[in-house]
Amino acid sequence: MKQEYLIGAAALLIGIVPLAWVSMRARPIDGLVAVELGGAMTTLTLVCVAVGTQSSAMTGVALITAVLSWVSGLLCTRFLDRSP
Repeated sequence: MKQEYLIGAAALLIGIVPLAWVSMRARPIDGLVAVELGGAMTTLTLVCVAVGTQSSAMTGVALITAVLSWVSGLLCTRFLDRSP
């Protein structure tokens, strides 16, 4: 196992906490930006865990997370545009 990647994954997870606060307290458009950044950081966290544990299955999970994060951002943007 590669400890450096697991430490990096833990640091990325800690960085998601302020994003969760912003997404709950800020304006909707700022919250959407925080959620999008959180999706990118989650993907990077899963990649670090995959490399740290040398698991190819986690790499697939990271790829699926990246695609779903991008699609959900597009859908949320569309619904924010429709809100009064």
